[in-house]
Parts: sequence; structure tokens; C-alpha cells
Amino acid sequence: MRARHAAGAALLAAVAALTGCGSAPEPPDRPTAVVFTSPPLPAGAELLDTAAPVPPGSEQSCDDPTASLRPNGVTSGPTLDAIRRRGRLIVGLDTGSNLFSFRDPTTGRVVGFDADIAREIAADLLGDPELIEFRTLSSGDREQALQDHTVDLVAKTMTITCERKEKVAFSTVYLRADQRVLAMKDSGIGGIADLAGKRVCVVRGTTSLDRIRREQPAATVLTVPSWADCLVVLQQRQVDAVSTDDAILAGLAAQDPYTQVVGDSISAEPYGIGIPRDADDLVRFVNRTLERLRADGTWTRLYNRWLSVLGPAPTPPAATYED
Repeated sequence: MRARHAAGAALLAAVAALTGCGSAPEPPDRPTAVVFTSPPLPAGAELLDTAAPVPPGSEQSCDDPTASLRPNGVTSGPTLDAIRRRGRLIVGLDTGSNLFSFRDPTTGRVVGFDADIAREIAADLLGDPELIEFRTLSSGDREQALQDHTVDLVAKTMTITCERKEKVAFSTVYLRADQRVLAMKDSGIGGIADLAGKRVCVVRGTTSLDRIRREQPAATVLTVPSWADCLVVLQQRQVDAVSTDDAILAGLAAQDPYTQVVGDSISAEPYGIGIPRDADDLVRFVNRTLERLRADGTWTRLYNRWLSVLGPAPTPPAATYED
């Protein structure tokens, strides 16, 4: 009996020694708790100070900002001749703007409505639509690129305004859009009135930015470099909505079936080809190409190819001339 008790005591002592005085050790490969954090905002994103004053409406006015120089049949001039000597047309655009100018993942070519309009200009000027060099610009860089002559043209959903015409020239209107709102389908947002107290994404350097701040000052605005960035932060629920031209929003909505364009028009947005102010010969030449596109059905063909998501092709915008 005494031997049995001694053996039992020895066994308990051995177990205690192995288990560290009775407490089991943590397994060496036990996973630690996972901590979830919000994804980072896109590079260059900035929340605007809600306490900052909302910019007033533009004080600059002109008789008709959409009026441009009439094509006169002249096919030479200092700007046109310089482009021909160079052998290529340099066009600024956004290679991440779905439907308008984006890189085809199969071919690598820049395609879209704006890209094809630019190719038509190159075809008329140089005899070949592929004699063109596309340079990527942010919305905030468009005017400066034209003033610095680092591009010949800007074909980038650029709204014609009196303020911009103080710095650059424009062609006649080649597309009309309307500023609206993009939101998730389950968000309950139906237009600009529902953006009070919400966070809205807008690209810097656009007419949409100041307008959304004026029309809905109760919204918090997140600015980013590109509209593709706006789609990302909307999908990640870092903003509640995006606001800009419905033509651009349609391109975003086409990439995500859980989003939708909502609400009435906030403002009309007439698009023009941006051109340096001292290049009247190029302005008239571009307007001649746009006249051809309206007349021979090319404009409608391009609209049906790229913008049919907006609905049936409308009548091309009529040209207004100032001379």
C-alpha cells in the first residue's frame, strides 16, 4: 500500500514538472487575433475643410461661352504647320476615363469617345488617325498644359465656361452632359438633396467641385485625382456618393452593377475640345472636323459605339459661332 502511494506521488510530480506547475503552455503556433482596419484612401485624396467658406458662383460672364471661331476652309497656319512638321498630334486626356478615354486591356490602345474624336482630328490634319500621341492629364492640369503648349489639344470631358475661356480657347460643343449623383443602389440617396450630412467624392480641378459645395454645403467633400479613384472609395464605403457629369458617372456605373446614377440635373455641362488661346488656326480647323462629324454620321456612330448606355443617340449639338 505504501509502495502504491509512493508511485502515485512520483507520477503527479512528473506531470507537474512537465506542465509547468499545473498550467498548460500556449501552443507556439497559436494564431493571434486579426485586426481589421479601413483601407487607405487613394494617393492625393483630401477631405475639404467643412469650416472653409463655400466658393461663390463665378463672377465672370460672357455673352455665350459655347460660341467658337467659324471654320473658314483654311488648312494652313502657324499652329497647323508646326504640327504637320512634327508629324503627330499631341492630345491630353485621361487614360482612366471609362467610355471616354481608357486603355483597352486586350490591345493596349487608348480608346473611347474622346479618344476617337481626337483621332478624327488627326486624320483630317495629318491624313492618318494613328499619327497621334496621347498624354495623360489630371483634370487640374488641363488648362496649364494648354497654356504651356505641352499638348496641342485637350479632349477630356472639359466643360466650356467663361472662366476657363479667360485662359484657353475651345472648339464648339461636341457633347452635352448634366451634373448628377452616383450612389449605391441600397443607399437611399436619390439626388443632391439627400447628400446633406453625407461624404461626397469629387475630382479636383473640375466644375463639379465648386458646384457641389455651393448647391449642397451640408455635404463633406473628398477630393481625389481621378474619377476612377472616386469609384474605388465609393465601393469601399469611404464616401456615400460621387457627383459629376452623368456621362462620366455612366462610365463608372458600367463598371459596378451595384451603383446607379440618380437625381435630376444639377447643371448643364457643355463639352469642348480645349485649345491654346493663341492658336486660332487650330480652333477653326477642329471646328471644321466637328462639322464633318455632325454631317456625315460619324458623331452618331461614335456615340452609339461608346455612349449607348446613356440612351439612344441624340442629335449632335449644334455649333454656335462668334464670327
